[in-house]
Amino acid sequence: MNLNSDIGEGAGEDEAVLACIDSANVACGLHAGSASIAIATARRCRELGVQVGAHPGYDDRANFGREEVPLTAKEIEDLIAFQVGGLAAVAPIAYIKAHGALYHRCQRDVEAANALVRVARAHGAGVMGQPDFEIVAAARRARVPAYREGFADRRMLPDGALAPRSEPGSVLDAAQAAVQAVTLARSGLYDTICVHGDTSGAGQIAAAVRKALREAGIETAPLEG
Repeated sequence: MNLNSDIGEGAGEDEAVLACIDSANVACGLHAGSASIAIATARRCRELGVQVGAHPGYDDRANFGREEVPLTAKEIEDLIAFQVGGLAAVAPIAYIKAHGALYHRCQRDVEAANALVRVARAHGAGVMGQPDFEIVAAARRARVPAYREGFADRRMLPDGALAPRSEPGSVLDAAQAAVQAVTLARSGLYDTICVHGDTSGAGQIAAAVRKALREAGIETAPLEG
């Protein structure tokens, strides 16, 4: 099992989260953060022995990359390639995990998923996506490593998708996240579990999840290609 988090988004709890995770999805400076923050975050990950993944999003800082932007698949590919290429220039990239609305677009749109996977293949990297959605399917077709992702701190719908943040109870607290993380890890359906780095109290949530997994005898490690 692997524990990942979105990092470098300027949320203020990165150091606490980094102490608890195996892999960091480093924001590439468009939906949040900046080039200098991305560089510093990638260097800090290397100092701590935390695996680095790229976390590209829509170029929509005003909405934190959480609103859909009407781009073609080719435009999505170029946008992802631009962001991943910049981060890869300063740190080895193990995988790509798209952010927010871009992630959800790739999850449901086969052409967008194929675009994401083409960038990953160009960098010799894998991709993260929820089971039974298009990202994982596209990666398997292209023989690119696919890491099935679950979420500790978000309510998940029966099909595995995330409940919209606008719904009450869609964001879980530390105790709830700890229980859900253990359930996900034991299910055999996931390779990695995410704790969002921008959630209020992210450091406390990450620590609770790490403690719960350890007490359940579930070992975690960086992802293998």
